[in-house]
Amino acid sequence: MNTSAASFRDPYTARPWLNSYPTGVPADIAETEYSTLVDIFNKSIVDFAELPAFESLGATQSYANFGRAAKNIAGWLQQQGLNKGDRVGIMSPNILAYPSILFAVLISGGIVVNINPLYTPDELVHQANDAKIKYLFVFENFAHTAQAAWERMNASRAIIIRAGDLMGARGLAVNFISRFIKRAAPRYHLPDALSLAQVVHQGTITPYSPIKIDRDDIAFLQYTGGTTGVAKGAVLLHRNIAANVAQSWAWLRSRLEHKGPHKMITALPLYHIFGLTACCLLLVHIGGCCLLIANPRDLKSFSTTLRKAKFTLFSGVNTLYAALTDYPEIKKVDFTNLIFSVAGGMATQKIVAHKWKALTGCPIVEGYGLSETSPILTTNRPDIEEFSGAIGYPAPSTYLSLRTPTGDVAPVGEPGELVVKGPQVMPGYWQRADETDKVMTKDGYFRTGDIAVMSPEGLFRIVDRLKDMILVSGFNVYPNEVEDVLSQHPKVREVAVIGVPYKHSGEAPIAFIVARDASLTAIELQTFAHEHLTGYKIPRHYEFKQSLPKSNVGKILRRELKEEFLSYKVSIPELNQETALSIDVNL
Repeated sequence: MNTSAASFRDPYTARPWLNSYPTGVPADIAETEYSTLVDIFNKSIVDFAELPAFESLGATQSYANFGRAAKNIAGWLQQQGLNKGDRVGIMSPNILAYPSILFAVLISGGIVVNINPLYTPDELVHQANDAKIKYLFVFENFAHTAQAAWERMNASRAIIIRAGDLMGARGLAVNFISRFIKRAAPRYHLPDALSLAQVVHQGTITPYSPIKIDRDDIAFLQYTGGTTGVAKGAVLLHRNIAANVAQSWAWLRSRLEHKGPHKMITALPLYHIFGLTACCLLLVHIGGCCLLIANPRDLKSFSTTLRKAKFTLFSGVNTLYAALTDYPEIKKVDFTNLIFSVAGGMATQKIVAHKWKALTGCPIVEGYGLSETSPILTTNRPDIEEFSGAIGYPAPSTYLSLRTPTGDVAPVGEPGELVVKGPQVMPGYWQRADETDKVMTKDGYFRTGDIAVMSPEGLFRIVDRLKDMILVSGFNVYPNEVEDVLSQHPKVREVAVIGVPYKHSGEAPIAFIVARDASLTAIELQTFAHEHLTGYKIPRHYEFKQSLPKSNVGKILRRELKEEFLSYKVSIPELNQETALSIDVNL
């Protein structure tokens, strides 16, 4: 691609979206408005010392105590000889100790490697060794996984976290009760492992000594979810994430600044980039409180927590919002203080958004981003009255463009691959220059792999992932569109659409359905699809399942469904229009 020609013809460089910005939101974030995550930490634990920073299992931690705990853990890390740039793994759900451990690593000059606690031993080995972690902080419930992986890992020591850690007297009760709950849990033995309580105590003996952290130092190796292949570590610098926090606050400030103090329901895991930045780091920056939910799948416990809390902010993904709106007890929750609900991580379905608005009176404000972009690239205006179905407008200092398969600039209104430049974009993948080259354009944009369209006003809408697009007789079919239609059928709980080889048209869409009502049949779905979709977009086959495979944040894994289907189907069953695909395959 001719770079200068592409830039000259690129209508996106004029940033037409700036005219649609909320009042007071700047076009750009000055570098003076963000520095490092350590600077954010040091300022917040002083400015908001007496305010609640985190809440978990009925215990509240002030900013002062949060800062003290982080410095004690950092003191221990320094005692052990942690060098600037050493990697430290954290493998834990959302519990009170997590943020203090995270910031302890950052302020001691280490690099945080967030690890999904649901990983198998093989997955843990891959990530730990790829990142070359020195220490592993692991929640006790998942220590057996670490034990199974330990001999193949090169980490020096494991530190065991317990649910009641850093809770004071209440934590003793929490840990005492949890022992009885865990009697049936797998036992573990990790050589030379320490408890977090021991680490905190030892960290008080030789106090933490501040070190110089620069904007260009690495803060996180944030591994991609692996939904399109082997997980890779996105290198996120302090300035990348600090810039994204500043961008987010600039976008939300006029909506939230005078309505605090804020408490955000943090059901998204902090080891995921969305929960990390949009919940934890943003709330620390503004002096808000994160109410940490360790297991949002336990809807009974989750709704009980919500009934007891006065919260102003809510974050989630489509599957979480869908599950909550379907749960009868959720009607007992008081949503009168809720002023902002944000969704990301996957496409939010219209039917789910409408149910959430009906339940809470608050629309879902959808955003978009990736691990490689810290993550936030776009967000809808925070003052919208109704769910838009779009991913919104680019954040300040963010440049988006759409490109065709040949690398040319796509005309406004036409679909193209979304590419991006901005201070929140990673410099590359950890020790994978070849993979970095694959995702960068010749003119320096990061390729997201998502297909989008932009309106003349600069509003972006995701059509689908590039690799998920289905080519039917030369026509593009986007699974998101088909899923959104089928999800509106009253008997459908969840749906996923993939493309598979089909002799008559090259590829064809098929749908996996989790039914809300057992009476649902393929003929009903086919009739419904015919009413809302053009012929080539209609699924050629329906599979009924009890559940769909999901990532750690609830994103449906189409790749796994495709691999599963192709492993036991030679081809799509030859079902004609008259039978209306009435054969149900129960897996």
